[in-house]
Amino acid sequence: MVLLEVCCTSLDSALSMLRAGAQRLEICSYLSCGGLTPTWLNLLHPVTFPPARQQPVTFPPARQQPVTFPTARQQPVTFPSARQQPVTFPTSLQPAAQQPGISLKEFLEQTHVLIRCRPGNFCYSHAEVETMCESIRLCRQIGVRGVVIGALTSKGDPDLPALSRMIHAATGVSATTPGPGPATASTADIAIATNPEPRPLTLVFHRAFDECRDPFGALEQIINLSFSTILTSGQAPNAEAGIPMLCQLVDKAAGRITIMAGKGVTADNVAKIIRQTGVPAVHLSERPGIPEILVRI
Repeated sequence: MVLLEVCCTSLDSALSMLRAGAQRLEICSYLSCGGLTPTWLNLLHPVTFPPARQQPVTFPPARQQPVTFPTARQQPVTFPSARQQPVTFPTSLQPAAQQPGISLKEFLEQTHVLIRCRPGNFCYSHAEVETMCESIRLCRQIGVRGVVIGALTSKGDPDLPALSRMIHAATGVSATTPGPGPATASTADIAIATNPEPRPLTLVFHRAFDECRDPFGALEQIINLSFSTILTSGQAPNAEAGIPMLCQLVDKAAGRITIMAGKGVTADNVAKIIRQTGVPAVHLSERPGIPEILVRI
């Protein structure tokens, strides 16, 4: 069965897509610029407050006065009979935890978070990489299933030192290529170290892949870094136009990594893309008609 992933920009949309039948979510903000780290990520993080020192509350003694009321003649009160109607509330007013059929645990288990600190190219400074590492550590604390990351050099190759740092933040394990130096301990590092061991996050390489100068060389490097998935349009403006490259990537991957077709996937072309490329997963943006797309895959 082909996996259907839907990209969502709000919690309400994400829940709606899951109820409609999406098997996996990517959450982000600002799809208009290709997607950024979701600004609402903290909504998924449990909030705790420090204990407050209790202070006894005292009130001055008051002189008790007896209270009396005049007697009244009781009259029976009757109301006209009414046919009982069930009361329902709009779905949007129901708390997320009470959405039908979806628990918080199930939601997190099906969620990947896009980590991208700014629009534009995928060449990041040391400080920008650290900003994204902080977001990745937060994702690991929250307990989502994985993160969607990527970084390139100015020449268009995977930026192995930057990726190594992000992978370490996501898994707690150093990648095969070391970074420029040990990162300083952050509050998120300390939280992870003191909490029960958070599980490693699964890794998806985002559409920075479509800007790689050597897609097949990049494919091998990304596999060696233990990514589970590459999201790609086949280095074309959309996945339908990228069918020839997607076919080659699926063939070269040979089951070692999932090639997920994304960009411009619709109900009209999804069956064609899957049939002609053999991709095991497709990615599309939030929209109505998810059940119709499920039927076609």
